Amino acid sequence: MKQKETMTSRERVLKALNHQEPDRIPIDLGGFQTGIHRIAYADLIKYLGIKDQIVILDPVQQLVKPCEEILKRFHVDFRYVVAHGPDSFKGGIEKNTRNGRSWLDLKDEFGIVWSTPEDQQLFMDISYNPLAEATVQDVKNYPFPKGDDPTRFTGLREQALKLRNETPYAISTGIGGVVYEICWYMRGLEQWFVDTIEQPEFCEALLDKTLEYWMGYYKCFMAEIGDLADVIMIGDDLAGQSGPLFSGVFYRNVVKPRQKKLVQYIRSLTSAKIWYHTCGSCTSLLPELKDNGVDIVNPVQISADNMDPVQLKKDFGDKLTFWGGACDSQHILPFATPEKVREDVRKNLEAFKPGGGYVFNNVHNIQAGVPAQNIVALYDAAYEFGFYN
Repeated sequence: MKQKETMTSRERVLKALNHQEPDRIPIDLGGFQTGIHRIAYADLIKYLGIKDQIVILDPVQQLVKPCEEILKRFHVDFRYVVAHGPDSFKGGIEKNTRNGRSWLDLKDEFGIVWSTPEDQQLFMDISYNPLAEATVQDVKNYPFPKGDDPTRFTGLREQALKLRNETPYAISTGIGGVVYEICWYMRGLEQWFVDTIEQPEFCEALLDKTLEYWMGYYKCFMAEIGDLADVIMIGDDLAGQSGPLFSGVFYRNVVKPRQKKLVQYIRSLTSAKIWYHTCGSCTSLLPELKDNGVDIVNPVQISADNMDPVQLKKDFGDKLTFWGGACDSQHILPFATPEKVREDVRKNLEAFKPGGGYVFNNVHNIQAGVPAQNIVALYDAAYEFGFYN
């Protein structure tokens, strides 16, 4: 017998995020860390016979904004509300030639340059770190952007009100609050890791600046939509395949106090749930994130060390909502058959869904080269196996 939905998307999401069992698991697609690459999307809409003009949501990750037909086809329960750059920032992609090859370069508000070869365009990687040779004094003198520039948020409340009043969907923000990761973008990853050991005072000075930016940003952002949003997305990558990327002492003494300050500030401005993104084997960090005030963890990289879904649910399922972890995106989703994808989803849902506290999505973005048949199998399995009764 075909199962029937008995809740609206927002009712379903709120119940799941409160660790109660809704009619079925909520389903997500379309965000900045839970989205779909433009090449995979082009293959998908061709396979499904859907016509859509591809709109780039994030040029660095080459993510697209899925059309409503796709979102409804896959029973997606979320819609996104995203701020934009300030009027004073005239960003954009420039075409430049280096070593006989055409490159697309994007300079962001922080002065970081992201680049991709024009003949490839899979991702943009950092090609210029503005603070690579900076001192602590240089950090203090650097012209950081202003997070509280009010022109970032024009039209935002109207957009959120339209979603709240005219649709049944839960409202999520795009990702922000990138207190830690922007630091190594500006410094360079290798030098930043050296700094964490040799001159933590430099790290603290730079973290204080990124925190200042995000505190100002969320003061204005929450003034616009704090009463309308259901989920606030923030995050930094803190872990890799085998564990955290830096010492626990550095995290607890230097990074965590700033992250916690931001999370607690956001919580003071909204009743929305706080979603936090970190890739990798982050199990040892989950108690720290919960202590910071985080409600939801994404993307739940189940193929990383010590990230078994059964154990995660046992140890943290009553404390944190897991958002992701749907299918092994390193080994199964890109390479296996649709039947194997379906079976992996079924197995993972058996682990994650009991008692609520779970939102379905792929482990991070669906990448270029993932077969369209496997994407369909992923989401069809979510709907088939996602009902609670």
